[in-house]
Amino acid sequence: MFGKDPKKIEQMMKKLNINTRELDASEVTIRTDSGDIIIEAPEIMIMTMGGRDVYQITGQVRKGPKEEDVRTVMEHTGKDRTAVEKKLEELNNNLAKAIMELKKE
Repeated sequence: MFGKDPKKIEQMMKKLNINTRELDASEVTIRTDSGDIIIEAPEIMIMTMGGRDVYQITGQVRKGPKEEDVRTVMEHTGKDRTAVEKKLEELNNNLAKAIMELKKE
Protein backbone atom coordinates (compact mmCIF):
# COMPACT_ATOMS: atom_id res chain seq x y z
CA MET A 1 0.00 0.00 0.00
CA PHE A 2 2.75 2.47 0.99
CA GLY A 3 5.71 0.47 -0.27
CA LYS A 4 8.87 0.78 1.73
CA ASP A 5 9.04 4.56 1.72
CA PRO A 6 9.62 5.49 5.39
CA LYS A 7 8.35 9.04 4.88
CA LYS A 8 5.00 7.84 3.49
CA ILE A 9 4.65 5.33 6.30
CA GLU A 10 5.47 8.00 8.89
CA GLN A 11 2.95 10.43 7.36
CA MET A 12 0.19 7.80 7.38
CA MET A 13 0.97 6.86 10.98
CA LYS A 14 0.68 10.52 12.00
CA LYS A 15 -2.68 10.77 10.24
CA LEU A 16 -3.85 7.68 12.14
CA ASN A 17 -2.56 9.19 15.40
CA ILE A 18 0.01 6.41 15.88
CA ASN A 19 3.19 7.49 17.62
CA THR A 20 6.32 5.35 17.74
CA ARG A 21 9.45 5.42 19.83
CA GLU A 22 12.33 3.08 20.62
CA LEU A 23 13.37 1.84 24.04
CA ASP A 24 16.96 0.95 24.89
CA ALA A 25 17.37 -2.25 26.93
CA SER A 26 20.02 -4.93 27.34
CA GLU A 27 17.59 -7.79 28.04
CA VAL A 28 13.86 -8.54 28.22
CA THR A 29 12.49 -11.35 30.40
CA ILE A 30 8.99 -12.77 30.00
CA ARG A 31 8.01 -15.02 32.91
CA THR A 32 5.66 -17.91 32.13
CA ASP A 33 4.47 -20.95 34.05
CA SER A 34 6.70 -23.17 31.92
CA GLY A 35 9.85 -21.06 32.33
CA ASP A 36 11.29 -17.72 31.34
CA ILE A 37 11.75 -16.42 27.81
CA ILE A 38 14.84 -14.23 27.71
CA ILE A 39 15.43 -11.88 24.78
CA GLU A 40 19.03 -10.68 24.62
CA ALA A 41 20.15 -7.52 22.81
CA PRO A 42 16.51 -6.60 22.11
CA GLU A 43 15.25 -3.97 19.73
CA ILE A 44 12.10 -2.55 21.29
CA MET A 45 9.60 -0.43 19.39
CA ILE A 46 6.69 1.11 21.28
CA MET A 47 3.66 2.24 19.29
CA THR A 48 0.97 4.31 20.98
CA MET A 49 -2.40 3.77 19.34
CA GLY A 50 -5.68 4.93 20.80
CA GLY A 51 -4.08 5.67 24.14
CA ARG A 52 -2.56 2.18 24.51
CA ASP A 53 1.08 1.16 24.17
CA VAL A 54 1.95 -1.78 21.93
CA TYR A 55 5.42 -3.28 22.36
CA GLN A 56 7.24 -5.01 19.51
CA ILE A 57 10.36 -6.84 20.67
CA THR A 58 12.92 -8.57 18.47
CA GLY A 59 16.25 -10.13 19.41
CA GLN A 60 18.07 -13.34 20.34
CA VAL A 61 15.69 -15.61 22.29
CA ARG A 62 16.65 -18.25 24.83
CA LYS A 63 14.64 -20.18 27.40
CA GLY A 64 15.38 -19.81 31.07
CA PRO A 65 14.56 -22.13 33.97
CA LYS A 66 11.35 -21.84 35.98
CA GLU A 67 11.55 -19.59 39.03
CA GLU A 68 10.35 -22.46 41.23
CA ASP A 69 13.15 -24.70 39.95
CA VAL A 70 15.76 -22.01 40.60
CA ARG A 71 14.54 -21.55 44.18
CA THR A 72 14.50 -25.30 44.81
CA VAL A 73 18.10 -25.73 43.66
CA MET A 74 19.21 -22.64 45.59
CA GLU A 75 17.62 -24.00 48.78
CA HIS A 76 19.27 -27.41 48.38
CA THR A 77 22.72 -26.15 47.44
CA GLY A 78 23.10 -22.74 49.06
CA LYS A 79 24.40 -21.41 45.72
CA ASP A 80 23.53 -17.99 44.32
CA ARG A 81 20.91 -17.39 41.62
CA THR A 82 23.42 -16.80 38.82
CA ALA A 83 25.25 -20.07 39.43
CA VAL A 84 21.99 -22.01 39.71
CA GLU A 85 20.46 -20.54 36.54
CA LYS A 86 23.66 -21.21 34.60
CA LYS A 87 23.81 -24.82 35.80
CA LEU A 88 20.11 -25.46 35.08
CA GLU A 89 20.49 -24.09 31.56
CA GLU A 90 23.63 -26.17 31.04
CA LEU A 91 21.82 -29.33 32.20
CA ASN A 92 18.54 -28.66 30.34
CA ASN A 93 16.68 -27.98 33.61
CA ASN A 94 17.56 -31.34 35.21
CA LEU A 95 17.03 -30.39 38.88
CA ALA A 96 18.49 -33.53 40.46
CA LYS A 97 21.66 -33.40 38.40
CA ALA A 98 22.03 -29.65 38.99
CA ILE A 99 21.75 -30.15 42.75
CA MET A 100 24.29 -32.98 42.72
CA GLU A 101 26.81 -31.08 40.60
CA LEU A 102 26.46 -27.81 42.51
CA LYS A 103 26.93 -29.58 45.85
CA LYS A 104 30.26 -30.94 44.55
CA GLU A 105 31.54 -27.43 43.75
